[in-house]
Amino acid sequence: MSSIEKGLSLAKVNKTYHQGAKELHVLNDVSFNLVPGEIVALVGPSGAGKSTLLHSAGLLEKPDSGDILVNGISSASLNDKHRTALRRDTIGFVYQYHHLLPEFSAVENVILPQMITGLSQKKAHKRASELLDMVGLSERLAHRPGELSGGEQQRVAIARALANAPTVLLADEPTGNLDPETANRVFDLLLKLVRSVGLTALIATHNHELANRMDRVLHFEGGKIC
Repeated sequence: MSSIEKGLSLAKVNKTYHQGAKELHVLNDVSFNLVPGEIVALVGPSGAGKSTLLHSAGLLEKPDSGDILVNGISSASLNDKHRTALRRDTIGFVYQYHHLLPEFSAVENVILPQMITGLSQKKAHKRASELLDMVGLSERLAHRPGELSGGEQQRVAIARALANAPTVLLADEPTGNLDPETANRVFDLLLKLVRSVGLTALIATHNHELANRMDRVLHFEGGKIC
């Protein structure tokens, strides 16, 4: 299997939304390849459709046409059950707003997605503890989100995204809600994890300084990669 087959590929992906009599072409023949160990920035103006692109790449939305291949597996012909399984087993998401469950501790937030896949609580707790140690939160396992800083909450969200050992990481403005110093620390962590684990990562960001630190930049505007 080639490196491209092991990563993420989009092939002529199209998505149109209908607003009354109007058609909004959000994705127009979008194609690109991402390989393992590569961290790529997705930049473009607000409202350009970056989130739709990420949701399509992450199999959360089904495009009108085209194909998304994850580790060489075509998703175009998969039914909803198999798309969900492919997404669960191979893709991790990090959002601008961490979406942690406020009633659960940091370690419990990382345990839950593992138990959904059928992993035992003991094994899930062990992996969650290891991941939180990896992101520098070994002393904060029992803290709930409300007891953590913004940067700490986002680091928990990153650990949660890695809980099921994905090969592809998608992030939508993961540092957009953080102050510049914290944003740099969170990005440094993401970069380190991508390199060490060999993830394929696509990061949507408005921060051009961070974008320029990535391996390459995909400019998205008018529904196309420019």
